[in-house]
This record gives sequence, structure tokens and C-alpha cells, in this order.
Amino acid sequence: MKAMDIKKLVRPNILKLQAYSSARSEFTGEDGIFLDANENPFGTLNRYPDPLQKELKNKLSIVKKIPAENIFIGNGSDEIIDLAFRIFCNPGKDKALTFYPTYGMYEVSAGINDTELIYVPLDKDFQVDFEGLGKYLAEENIKIIFVCSPNNPTGNVISGIEKILEQFNGIVFVDEAYMDFAETGSLVDEIDKYPNLIVSQTFSKARGLAAARVGIAFASPETIALFTKVKPPYNVSELNQRAALKTLDSNDEYQKIKTLILEQKAMLLEELPKLSVVEKVFPSDANFILAEMTDAGKVYEELIKLKIITRNRSKQVNNCLRMTVGKPEENQKLLKALKNIKINS
Repeated sequence: MKAMDIKKLVRPNILKLQAYSSARSEFTGEDGIFLDANENPFGTLNRYPDPLQKELKNKLSIVKKIPAENIFIGNGSDEIIDLAFRIFCNPGKDKALTFYPTYGMYEVSAGINDTELIYVPLDKDFQVDFEGLGKYLAEENIKIIFVCSPNNPTGNVISGIEKILEQFNGIVFVDEAYMDFAETGSLVDEIDKYPNLIVSQTFSKARGLAAARVGIAFASPETIALFTKVKPPYNVSELNQRAALKTLDSNDEYQKIKTLILEQKAMLLEELPKLSVVEKVFPSDANFILAEMTDAGKVYEELIKLKIITRNRSKQVNNCLRMTVGKPEENQKLLKALKNIKINS
């Protein structure tokens, strides 16, 4: 196990911070006349939710085979990303690092928290260029390295993250939003080995709860305690906690839908390269496909006319569209539309 004192990475004001104590954190019973939280006594949604999401954490603990003390629940993964900056990066002084192209919220959260974000370009296979990364690993003011795996928008699992964990003395934040669709294993199993590892996952993708905004972080109990200390008291609503619990209880449906999505992705990976407007289709470990087009801007606009909405990622990866795997009938409409688009040479 790698030895590390996490407290040395934490902002001094966060170490001194006294967490807000809410009514529902001071009294945890379920029965009684509740006059402690200034709630309206009438209604069905009138009570504050459990601020520690204990039932959801306990259920996740069983499903993931991870102790509940290693689990944090956030208002989507974006809150977890933001909290990581708040906990570890001193505004105007510290830095974070990520790779390019990748998920755009790392840049937004860095900006909000007045933290310089360093970009290291991925190589031609969208993997980490360790030669380019090496000079940054010992830089004292770089507190966090963000790795999105499977990466967005490229779709591939990032190799060699353990190498970063071994060589970097800061936090390694691995964003596994799409890991449910990948064949490789999650790094969640490594949190006991690496105290500087934070793995985030989400209910938004494979679990189909994008509207509910429920994210998960897995880390050492010490790191989880820091996240719990800094978060707003009622960061995940009762409705969203219940939605997450329901999908965890519906494992057969989850597996059925995931299998269908993966089957449809395999079909698209086979059919898309046959189309005249498609130059190249990149491998994908996620529920979306990145494809280079003959003219991504033109193809994107033509699809819009047919009410087929894709994502033009040409600013990140030249001349590329990102296409989510839809329902079978939606995927067939996409293929038909792409087949009928004519690009003037």
C-alpha cells in the first residue's frame, strides 16, 4: 500500500473548517414529532432528506462490495469534481492537470475555483503520453490529476493509470462515468492500495438517471470524510435518493438495457464505416461513438434538419461527431440519414 498523508494536500482552511450540523444529522431517528428543522408539518415532501444518504450508501456497499465509509454521494459527478477543487486546491496558487481532449467540466470547475488547469495532449491513440506527463509529476503545486476513463469524447479506456498513482504525490481523480459499458475492470478495487485515489461514477449513464443527478465517489475513509465535511448539508434530494435505490433494486432491467445498448453499439461500429460520409470510426468502451466525417459541420447540420441531434466535437477532435447509442429504431434512423447525406466535394 502506498504511504501518504492526505492532510498535507488539503487546504489549511478546509482542515480548520467546522462542518455545518443540520437537524437531520443531529437526530437520526425515524419516529417522533419533528419540531427541530423548521419544516412545514404538512405535505408528502415536507421533510428534509437524509444528509448522509445512509440507505443508498449501504445498498451501494452491497452492490459494489465496498464499505459504506468509502462512499460519498454527490449531486451528480460535477459536484464531486467541484468539491475536489475546493478541498485540495488553494485558489490562485495551486494547479490541476488533465489530458486533452477530455470532459469539459474539469476546465469549468478549475476556473470557478481560480485554479490553473494544465493540459497534456493524449497521443494518437488517445492514450496518456507519459513522456509529456513526466515533467509535471513532481511539480509541488499540482494537487490533482483528472483522468476520464472511458474518456469523453474519445470513448476509450485510459491505460496506465496505476503508473500515475505510483509516481504522483497528489490526488488522482479517475472519472469512470462510462465504466459500466467497458470490459475492463474499475479502479474502485484499488482504493485501499492508493490513498491518493478518488474514483467517481454516476447513475446518469448505464443506470439511466441523468435527470436525477446522483454521482458517487469511492476513496479512502479519510478522503470521504473531507467531502462530507465540505458538501452542502442536503446535497441530494429524497426523490433522487429513492430513484437511485429503485434502480439498484432493478438489476435485471439494468443488465437487460445495458446488453441492448452494447449490442446496438457493436452494430453501429460495424455499419458506420460503410457510409460515404464517414472517414473513420474510433474504438469505444462507452455508450457513444466518435467518428471522423468528410465534413462534420455539414453532416451535423443535415442531421439537425431531420431532428437527429448529435454532438459536433470538431473543436476537440478535428472533423468529428460524437453519437450516443440510442434505441434500435433511433439508430436505424441515424444510419439511414447518414447514408442519404451527400457532401459536395
